[in-house]
Amino acid sequence: MAITKERIDGLIVTIQNLYLADDIPWMIGYSGGKDSTAAVQLVWMAMEKLPVEERNKPIHIMNTDTLVESPVVSKWVEKSLEHMRIEADKKKLPFVPERLIPDYNNTFWVNLIGRGYPYPRMKYRWCTDRLKIQPVNNFIKNKIAEHGEVILVLGTRKQESSRRNRTMTNLEKKRVRELLSPNPTLANELVFSPMEDWTDDDVWAFLMQYKNPWGYSNMDLMTMYRGATADNECPLQVDKSAPSCGKSRFGCWVCTMVEKDKSMEAMIANDQEKEWMTPLLEFRNEFGNEDGDRERRSFRRMKGNLQGNYGKLFHGPYKKKFREQWLERLLSIQKDINENGPEEFRELELIRMPELMAIRRIWVNDKHEFDDALPRIYERIMRKQFEDPEWIHNENFEYEEWEILQRVCQEMYPDEKLAFEMMYTLIDLENKASGVNQRKGILVDINNTISKTFYKDEEDATQFYSDMMSRKKEHGGKYNEKFLDYQPLDSEFEDDEEE
Repeated sequence: MAITKERIDGLIVTIQNLYLADDIPWMIGYSGGKDSTAAVQLVWMAMEKLPVEERNKPIHIMNTDTLVESPVVSKWVEKSLEHMRIEADKKKLPFVPERLIPDYNNTFWVNLIGRGYPYPRMKYRWCTDRLKIQPVNNFIKNKIAEHGEVILVLGTRKQESSRRNRTMTNLEKKRVRELLSPNPTLANELVFSPMEDWTDDDVWAFLMQYKNPWGYSNMDLMTMYRGATADNECPLQVDKSAPSCGKSRFGCWVCTMVEKDKSMEAMIANDQEKEWMTPLLEFRNEFGNEDGDRERRSFRRMKGNLQGNYGKLFHGPYKKKFREQWLERLLSIQKDINENGPEEFRELELIRMPELMAIRRIWVNDKHEFDDALPRIYERIMRKQFEDPEWIHNENFEYEEWEILQRVCQEMYPDEKLAFEMMYTLIDLENKASGVNQRKGILVDINNTISKTFYKDEEDATQFYSDMMSRKKEHGGKYNEKFLDYQPLDSEFEDDEEE
């Protein structure tokens, strides 16, 4: 059924009736893409036709900024939200634009470069929950706590995919009242999808026929879409069952859920003015390259334990060398864009100062890398001092002592690959437990460190783990059957495994 004025007018009346039916606040998911733009525009048009005195409850326009969004789209959304804010205030409309971001201690770079998480992939998709779902759910939960219930308006459509069709159809059967479906993952949240039966053509027809009410250009939006091969946006995500945004036009520039970012490649190929993004694409392809990725990571898991399948150990977090290289590369790209990129991106931050501060604390406090490399890397690349006013400086052991210790370990124990890690961790533990009150649990920490680093190398650790599994099997204990079953290792990642 094609888009007609009668159809739009009827939908506007429906939206108005639903809005006036109760005091439950509304929230609209907005990514800046075509579907979410159409959803916001529909609700906006409905509110403009209501008398001012009836616009009593707020409508929060939520945008999730993962902090690694495509810079072009991120700038588009930023300006769009500002236009919405100005127009809503001018016309006394109930819209409240909200930019939601992940906790600075849990961003993409803090997890990849800081903690050393392996880059996201289909069986290890740690990014979606941390960067998208948690910020939205935390915001919604706070509103539910305040109001008891919320209505979430989404631009989702059945024709987006067979999976989306199936999900939306199933939720229709559970509707608690007309047009409102329950959110399967969040209590007291009702979902309204005004465009559920629309096609792609319907969306574009609506956007082209009706002028954008907050003063932005829907024609420019279409031009942005034409600059890429994929015609999908990355929608507001509120549960882990939603498909990956890897093939989307409006997603993260760091996305490694697909082999190649064809949309960014197309944007660069189709527009010379976007060639400045080429280093971003190259960097994403570098750290997201499967070839040699195991060698970039420790043969122990995040907590230092051993685990494996089919005679091989699973590799865990990225080694210090690669984490530091990637931070240096990221800062170099940022500095080059700031100095040589388009004028509107001269202030672009690929990684924010709170993220750098969080990474520094993980490296020094959690990983015991007391050489404190991050400020040196930052100052060498950015040519300015690293400001971290809350940092408590420890002068006992620094870069010079680190270098001496590393040299001594290499000279005395050249075949012991983990000797240096054992030594610097033990020294750091003892140094930080100098006070009486700080020594509680120090023996446990020392024992844990030794138990994680006493292996000579990966071959020695593999043999140790294999012998341990064999002993458990011989004595009737619970053991890792897959490890003793020597078959080709297809993937070291289990479905949705953590750390």
